[in-house]
Amino acid sequence: MTQFTRRNFVKAAGACAALGTLASVSPQVIGKGHKGRVIVIGGGYGGTIAAKYIKMADPDIDVTLIEQNPKYVSCPLSNEVLSGERNIESITFDYAKLSGNRGINVVTDRVMEIDAAKHTVKGAGGTSYAYDKLVVSPGVDFRYEQIEGYSEAVAQKIPHAWKAGPQTALLRKQLMAMKDGGVCYIAAPPNPFRCPPGPYERAAQIAMYLKHHKPKSKVIILDAKDKFSKQGLFMQGYKKFYDGMVEWVPGAEGGIIEAVDPATNTLIGEVDEYQGGVLNVIPAQKAGKIAQLAGLADDSGWCPVNQKTFESSIHKDIFVIGDACIAGKMPKSGYAANSQGKVCAAAIVALLNGQEPGEPSYVNTCYSIIAEKWGISVAAVYQLVDGQIVGVKGAGGLSPMDAKPATRAIEAQYARSWFKNITSDMFT
Repeated sequence: MTQFTRRNFVKAAGACAALGTLASVSPQVIGKGHKGRVIVIGGGYGGTIAAKYIKMADPDIDVTLIEQNPKYVSCPLSNEVLSGERNIESITFDYAKLSGNRGINVVTDRVMEIDAAKHTVKGAGGTSYAYDKLVVSPGVDFRYEQIEGYSEAVAQKIPHAWKAGPQTALLRKQLMAMKDGGVCYIAAPPNPFRCPPGPYERAAQIAMYLKHHKPKSKVIILDAKDKFSKQGLFMQGYKKFYDGMVEWVPGAEGGIIEAVDPATNTLIGEVDEYQGGVLNVIPAQKAGKIAQLAGLADDSGWCPVNQKTFESSIHKDIFVIGDACIAGKMPKSGYAANSQGKVCAAAIVALLNGQEPGEPSYVNTCYSIIAEKWGISVAAVYQLVDGQIVGVKGAGGLSPMDAKPATRAIEAQYARSWFKNITSDMFT
């Protein structure tokens, strides 16, 4: 088996991204010569790619992308908005090129119901859309009930900012208003959740802002877990750039948060209470709401799928990709969703052409930016073994500990280049 270095991994990931000479038209009726109707629900890292690559592979397949928002705000790199390194506009995208250049029907609507038996979905305005194959990429929803006193309404005061957009802007505004010497508490969720390194990158980006503008302040991570992704690399970065400014409290030492008191801006833990200048509560998560309503999720709250094609294990002709699905050893990340979207697209094109889907391969990388010129990453290549997605031994890996500043600077550059390239893949 080929040994993958980190450099080879980047090349392999690029090759996988190009995998699609992969393909859409009207959702209502199959016209003469058309091979089928595919509806994609959700215009994020998974849904846009599935729609685009189906249409690229076979223009005779009608593809409709249904997304409730006219513009998409990316969660990856949204932490840089908190530090002031970028603005919200730089992570905001529209669907004009998918519609104009790719021939995909882009519909702004909220899907309220999926009828698996009739092969239809119904929008908030009452419009019914028929499909032959349906791709559901709804992202995550929150288990607010697991933290007493927290709710969607309370999140308008104590933000989670785990869906980028107004929540990101609110958290940024609160950080800017916090007095010097104040404490920002981040309550990190239990596994599994969207973007495993995200809360820890967020702590670094907030600390970057505080270091320059409010140097007497602190960031304290109250964690439901006792370990986290890229932990050694993050702790090394915190010490180098934000020594004494960032503190991590694991679950075993009182990091688990059980309740919030919005009136006093207080987090109530198993051991202590924490009253902060800014509270950022990231709740436990589950598959997005439409997946729950459609009965695509099991008791875990996530959606079981055939990991070769991403077809639902519960409803035939419905495919679930991205954060919402159970995808073996793959994490819930933007790049994982992108990779799954391409595998799913290839499978749907094959099925609509009366062919057996080919053997898939999958990739993922997660970059984190600790300081302006200090990046770290974890990368992996995956394969299907006995129906389960597992990592390829020796492929990918972590950024090395104790790397030279030049190496870390290159990784930060890679992170921003990755974002530019993957969003170009999504929206053009």
